[in-house]
Amino acid sequence: MKIPTTLKHKPVIVAENYESVDGRYANHSDAKGLSLGLAQWNDRGKVDISAKVWRYTGEKWSRQSEELPLHRVLDLAILVARSLEHFREAYRYPKLYDPEQPAIDRIGLQGDAMTVAVCTDNDKIDEDVKLFSQALNDDGELIGERLRTLSRLLREMGY
Repeated sequence: MKIPTTLKHKPVIVAENYESVDGRYANHSDAKGLSLGLAQWNDRGKVDISAKVWRYTGEKWSRQSEELPLHRVLDLAILVARSLEHFREAYRYPKLYDPEQPAIDRIGLQGDAMTVAVCTDNDKIDEDVKLFSQALNDDGELIGERLRTLSRLLREMGY
């Protein structure tokens, strides 16, 4: 299925077969494509690049399609990686985290730091953190394949 080019987000680089590789949703996903392009929120004279997940309901392109600035996509990747690192050692904590020190890390970015923490404001956090950990474990092969690919590409780029 072709990603539309007549909407406000202007695709430049596309992966139009995303539905066939969308993790456990592969071959039955509503996420039909990914694109990198010119952001829909661009103002005259100012151009931002965004990443977009294109969803299709079976009848029309969905309003639930997501568009993110590239730095946020990378920030999410950093958050995923740091979370995975935490859960590799989380078995050491009876609740899979330290309720006295829910902050996992502070990662320096642009003169400040992004705090990565367990969300203790969630009133069901003790149950939810176990479900989250189990889901990470269940999806380990899918996530691991993508991390290895990302790692290889970053090494090839000199990072």
